[in-house]
Amino acid sequence: MKSIAFWAPALAAAAMLAGPALGAELPKTNVKVIGYFSNLAQTKRVEKPFWTEKIEKDSGGRITADYNNMDVLGVNDFQILHMTQLGVTDFAASDISKMAGEDPVFEGCDLAGITNDIETARKACEVWKPVMAEHMKDKFKTGLMLLHPNPPIVFWCRDKIAGLSDLKGKKVRVFNKTQTDFVSAVGAETVTMPFPEVVPALQRGVVDCALTGTLSGNTAGWPEVSNYLFPLAVGWSIAYEGANLNSWDKFAPSVRRFFIKEFKQLENDMWAIGAQATEEGVNCNTGKGACTLGKPGHMTLVPISPADEARKKELVQDVVLVKWGKRCGKACAEKWNSTVGKVVGLKIPLDKL
Repeated sequence: MKSIAFWAPALAAAAMLAGPALGAELPKTNVKVIGYFSNLAQTKRVEKPFWTEKIEKDSGGRITADYNNMDVLGVNDFQILHMTQLGVTDFAASDISKMAGEDPVFEGCDLAGITNDIETARKACEVWKPVMAEHMKDKFKTGLMLLHPNPPIVFWCRDKIAGLSDLKGKKVRVFNKTQTDFVSAVGAETVTMPFPEVVPALQRGVVDCALTGTLSGNTAGWPEVSNYLFPLAVGWSIAYEGANLNSWDKFAPSVRRFFIKEFKQLENDMWAIGAQATEEGVNCNTGKGACTLGKPGHMTLVPISPADEARKKELVQDVVLVKWGKRCGKACAEKWNSTVGKVVGLKIPLDKL
């Protein structure tokens, strides 16, 4: 079994050459798909239509999908990769950093605070994608088909804060290890919990603040249970689309060519709506400015001071990179320095690992 990355360029080229007649050579194929969270704008506007409308249309009705979202199915996002590995589903999407407990390499392009804009985040993930793809194939028998972002991951708080130092002593919801490293270094108490549990947790005071994307939280109702938005970005919650390799190998070559071509467009579309969501996220939560993807709220925006930016940079270099380097190992850190590190202008100090 060869990895998808091994022959993807050739298949992509073949798919482009196939042109409009591709549908005629496709055998009828139905696939099982577990999609991302149903409430998110990128799911509603891009991912779900892709699986429920676009692939059927583009294949001339030859390829169809049984599509359901993880939250609708009641599946924990930490379980998705294992479900794909076991063949419960042919394709599935989730946040790739949720698998850091299984393999820290999955955090590599989205370490807390290493990128401040979506363009750099994409470049970082492009150069790290082959590393993740190899680990996903070898450990989970899953092909990494594409990556895509959420809006920037920021702090949502019930009570007033004025900056990063005010998080000290507060209980903050996180959802991966690198966020735990950053938030703990600030002096906060970290609480790991799934996305659907955050609204009641904020409402009842189980947590004081929580991390998620600016628009992701908006569409899930977070402005109704939190009042202050501190937009210091600590990641993008990079998501993946994976394919069970046993299923993939059983698809006809024409079906594989079809999916590779379709996934390339899906990836571009997901990054495009991610950029739009990034622009609109703060607007929607504060009720000021354009908000076409979410619902206008009335949150107070906490300004990011130069001291906050400087502190973030310090924590990323001295804590986030070092702790991840220790988890991933020196060889992994060396590879990161020569790929992601060059994109983001950072270097893991190997002598501290």
